[in-house]
Amino acid sequence: MMIGSKEMDDVLLEVAKKAIADKLDGTQSIDKEALLAQYPRLSDHRATFVTLNERGMLRGCIGSLVAHRSLLDDIIANAKAAAFSDPRFPPLSRSELVSIDLEVSLLSLPETLEYSSVEELRSIVKSGEDGIVLRLNGRQATFLPQVWEQLPSFELFFEHLCQKAGLSGNCLQKHPEIQRYHVEKIS
Repeated sequence: MMIGSKEMDDVLLEVAKKAIADKLDGTQSIDKEALLAQYPRLSDHRATFVTLNERGMLRGCIGSLVAHRSLLDDIIANAKAAAFSDPRFPPLSRSELVSIDLEVSLLSLPETLEYSSVEELRSIVKSGEDGIVLRLNGRQATFLPQVWEQLPSFELFFEHLCQKAGLSGNCLQKHPEIQRYHVEKIS
């Protein structure tokens, strides 16, 4: 799953930051052809999330659960969406750009977890390691593995994930579909 080098990590973060700045300035400074020629792995189809933090607090987070476009295009689209289209926050302002810390998460393919009870699910899920997708009754939500840092217990993590999906905090009792994935975090 590793993309590779510190140089590549820096490129991914720079692309995300330029995408946001371009949207603010109405410019297009990202030379996709040059980047793809220099870093061919940017053409690989990958699912990503881009997270914006301001002074240690979440300021936007949008991503893809399924790889459906190139890594380069996914980061550009998700960086812009995290900055300007996360419904939890107002659009990012030019003055905020300097105080934003960016994080890019490269997702593995999600795998469906088979479980017969909440206790069994608790024994399968690895706190701090697993990103989780929860689906029930046409509703869906995900938490990246990094969310375990703020919600370290299984109960808190899943209660908030259920609520994020617009369900009751105890929705695990209704046996939702659960998928897990892992991320390569770049910050």
